[in-house]
Amino acid sequence: MGRFGVTEILIILAVVLLLFGGKKIPELMKGLGSGIKEFKNAAKEDQPADKKEEETK
Repeated sequence: MGRFGVTEILIILAVVLLLFGGKKIPELMKGLGSGIKEFKNAAKEDQPADKKEEETK
């Protein structure tokens, strides 16, 4: 599977554009961004609990 070159990335982007259309892509990216943001917030909230457990040991 190796590395992706510029040509392969352009082909993948063209296929995505054909499948989803120009209007759907911003919606998909917005959903992806909000999912990443929620994941980071959940990870940040979970971190202090781990530190408290280490201190009590």
